[in-house]
Amino acid sequence: MTKPFLLIATLPLVLAACDASQMGSTSSGTPASNLPEGVLEIVAPSQNLSTARVDETSGCYVYLHNGPVESTYLPLRARNGQPICAREPEDGTAAG
Repeated sequence: MTKPFLLIATLPLVLAACDASQMGSTSSGTPASNLPEGVLEIVAPSQNLSTARVDETSGCYVYLHNGPVESTYLPLRARNGQPICAREPEDGTAAG
């Protein structure tokens, strides 16, 4: 009687662990149709392109990263590590 109970009690924990490991994944997925071809050519791997968009404040592309604790938008980066921007920031100040 103890073994079936133990199996049933631990099953939700095992399934939750499987789901949590996939939640933190940031695979490239299906590219967003709104990304220009030039961006798709230079973007670094392991970024979720299906959620990519231009941040109105910075003028740079961002993507939704699902981390283990929270989801947040991060800068979309090129293979050389630089952020990919579509235009200058709205406030006119240059970054850097």
